[in-house]
Amino acid sequence: MSNFTFHTVENTSGERQEILQGIKKGYGFVPNLFGYMAESPIAVKAYLQLNELLAQSSLPAAQLQVALLTSSVVNKCDFCSVAHRAIGKKSGANQQSLDAINQGTEIADPQDRALSKMTKLIIEQRGWVEQSDINEFIDAGFTHQTYMELIVVVTIKTLSNYSNHVTKPEANPELLGVL
Repeated sequence: MSNFTFHTVENTSGERQEILQGIKKGYGFVPNLFGYMAESPIAVKAYLQLNELLAQSSLPAAQLQVALLTSSVVNKCDFCSVAHRAIGKKSGANQQSLDAINQGTEIADPQDRALSKMTKLIIEQRGWVEQSDINEFIDAGFTHQTYMELIVVVTIKTLSNYSNHVTKPEANPELLGVL
C-alpha cells in the first residue's frame, strides 16, 4: 500500500493550504480525513460542495446523519462511522438509532429504520432498488425527492469512505470527545 501524505495547514502550501485553512475555520479543527484527501484539492472541493448541498436537503439534520452513518457502516469506514455518530449526537439524532446502526441491531424508530434500510439497499443493490422497497419507503413518510437525496448521501460517502479505506485516518479527539 502506498503511503499517502498527511497534509496540514503547516506542512503544505498554495491551494491545499487554503482549503485546509477554510476547513479549520468552518469546523474549528481539520478532521483527519481532509489531511489525506487534500492530496487532491478536487476531491476535497467535491466533498465540501456535496456537503453544502446535503445541508439543503429535505431531511432534517438528525435524519441526514442517520443516512450518512448507515452508508459509512455499510462501507465499513471506521473514521466516518465515528464522525457521523458524533455529528448525529450533536444534531439531536435518536441515540438508539445511532447505536443500532453502528452495532447492526434493530432500529426502534420507524422513520430512522426506513431511512437506514433504504440507504443500505441503494448501496447493496447498486441503485437497482425494487419498486416495492421504494413504495415501503414512501409509505414510511418519505418522498421521491428524499430517495434522490439518498443517492447524494451514498455519493459523498463513497468519496470519503473509499479514500479512508486506503489512508486509514484516525478519529480526531474532537470527534471522540462527543461520543
